Amino acid sequence: MQVRTRFAPSPTGFLHIGGARTALYSWLYARHHGGDFVLRIEDTDRERSTDAAVQAIIDSMAWLDLKEDEGPYYQTRRFDRYREVVARLLEQGKAYHCYCTREELEQMREAQLARKEKPRYDGRCRNGRAAPPDVPPVVRFMNPVDGVVIVDDLVRGRVVFENAELDDLIIARSDGTPTYNFCVVVDDLDMRITHVIRGDDHLNNTPRQMNIIKALGGTPPAYGHLPMILGADGAKLSKRHAAVGVMEYRDAGYLPEALLNYLVRLGWAHGDQEIFSREQMIALFDVVDVNKSASRFDPDKLAWLNQHYIKSGDPTRLAEELKWHLDRLGVPTANGPPLAGVVRAQQERAPTLRAMALASTFFYVDFEQYDDKAANKHLVPDVAPVLEQVRVALTGLAPWSAAGIHAAINAIAESIGQGLGKVAQPVRVAVAGGSVSPPIDQTLELLGRERTLARLDRAIAYIARA
Repeated sequence: MQVRTRFAPSPTGFLHIGGARTALYSWLYARHHGGDFVLRIEDTDRERSTDAAVQAIIDSMAWLDLKEDEGPYYQTRRFDRYREVVARLLEQGKAYHCYCTREELEQMREAQLARKEKPRYDGRCRNGRAAPPDVPPVVRFMNPVDGVVIVDDLVRGRVVFENAELDDLIIARSDGTPTYNFCVVVDDLDMRITHVIRGDDHLNNTPRQMNIIKALGGTPPAYGHLPMILGADGAKLSKRHAAVGVMEYRDAGYLPEALLNYLVRLGWAHGDQEIFSREQMIALFDVVDVNKSASRFDPDKLAWLNQHYIKSGDPTRLAEELKWHLDRLGVPTANGPPLAGVVRAQQERAPTLRAMALASTFFYVDFEQYDDKAANKHLVPDVAPVLEQVRVALTGLAPWSAAGIHAAINAIAESIGQGLGKVAQPVRVAVAGGSVSPPIDQTLELLGRERTLARLDRAIAYIARA
């Protein structure tokens, strides 16, 4: 059997963390088995679905590099197919028109609640009913009234539903538009989906969908329902715990490989291993190993993973993400040091790429003012002669290299009987505007001779004015 999984988000907002984990697990399961991964946009809720949300989902999937083998498919482009299947079920006597009005259904519900019964449709139109004037009917699926539906869930194990507890589901509204549960069934059949991995909030939909699939002569896929993700306090994950949208993490400077590594461990494990490459995830992941209990989101663990991937990442690859962040900050990078070189200098200390970008702007644009605390400590009158010596030494330095810069500054420190830091720190404040930068020799090499000398002149003039 060719394994075929699908990720089928509704475009009513951004792709959230729970959805990203579902997409990842579905993608990994397909890749592990050499199968296909299908992306399907379930946009039948036209009031809540937006083009912006569709694009947000596609952008998030692209950033995470969870590439689909087929799709994206859109349910709104398949309405003719859904109508065809509804007509077939009506013709075969497996569905029927229901003319119950909203008021009639409400009275039914109130009476059932008064009898302390579970509210549900009682099937009064099931065996035929004269069509009242001016009441457009809905179409209901004729659910079996006895027996059970057994879901051998890949995560939760066997779950049994009594058919007597399931009412006759509406599969087409009075305006002819199909409903969510019906579209899902037709799509899964047409797209030959073999495994459905989704959140456990869909578990109660599963017996209904399985019954419709069987009525259409199909074989239900295998289902795996994932437990929800909680915040650290055990409550449902929300913005008060952490960012919940995938692209918010890109904006904050997280790497996609860090987020994926974190998500794969949010309910699944392989021994005590914490770091997983994409290839390792594909080789090791199996949905049957997913924990049955809910997982708790730990932002500190994600931050630790992100810093690991920045420290160990390929500078050329990280340079692309750094440029994206610098562009967002409005920092032009065309007339400055190579981005990969900046990454090499900064990656040991940057917790996020946004932090790296903020700490690297001085390489490309002049800062407006010095950090007050740093300037008050290091840009003082007795430092001016030292900065002038550094300027003279660097003016004729050839070649302009970190090794040569280090030797020149070290020689000045020795000549005045000071440690290297006593010279390097004032130079750092002069060229970077503050007390933090990569090692001074790397900093000046990246900054270049022209900018370095200009900023030393600026600092010397600043001291003179003080």
